[in-house]
Amino acid sequence: MKDPVLPGNPPIPLTLRRSARARRISLRISQLDGRVTLTLPKRLPEREALAFAETKQDWIRKHLAARGADVIVGPGAELPLAGKMLRVTAGPGRGVRIGAAEIAVPGPEESIGKRLAAHLREMARDRLAGACDGYAARLGRPYHRLTLRDTRSRWGSCTSDGGLMFSWRLIMTPPEVLDYVAAHEVAHLAQMNHSPAFWAEVTRIYGDYGPARQWLRDHGGGLHRYRF
Repeated sequence: MKDPVLPGNPPIPLTLRRSARARRISLRISQLDGRVTLTLPKRLPEREALAFAETKQDWIRKHLAARGADVIVGPGAELPLAGKMLRVTAGPGRGVRIGAAEIAVPGPEESIGKRLAAHLREMARDRLAGACDGYAARLGRPYHRLTLRDTRSRWGSCTSDGGLMFSWRLIMTPPEVLDYVAAHEVAHLAQMNHSPAFWAEVTRIYGDYGPARQWLRDHGGGLHRYRF
């Protein structure tokens, strides 16, 4: 049976998920793909979940509009790099060239997105490695490895054996935001928690992290709209 659709202009597909743990209906809008998910108790009639969604229709449409549409990265698309919006163009030669207003990517049009993503990953690795080296020196504790992924649920993590992991999409954020995430994960080398002592370490090695943390809360989810 197909998932239902919330009528309107435009209609909104709904994903229904039953949970034995759920005690009431909950509603979630993914910042990653805009999917609207209704979670409902196992024995609750489906019509009650749909009626609930109807009452939240204005809220759903407001949040979907704020998220914006997905952006397929290719010639003519615009995307953020280090916090600045740049236009993607087809470029000559063999390497990606970044200018003041454009990113020129060589090669067949259908491969431009993948080639640009690979280039951005390398940029992210260089920037994050440099930032982590500096913050680890300030902290007085080394890290043992640095890996990049296209994570959906977190911007970074730190393991108990000194492994740091980051989302390569951090290269799209303003530089101070990337630096904050690097400092945040490095601080976990000393404090594997989010205690006051941990935040004191972040402040000591980075400074006032409030604006960068708020930027991620306000804008971070939108970085997943860019499809390479």
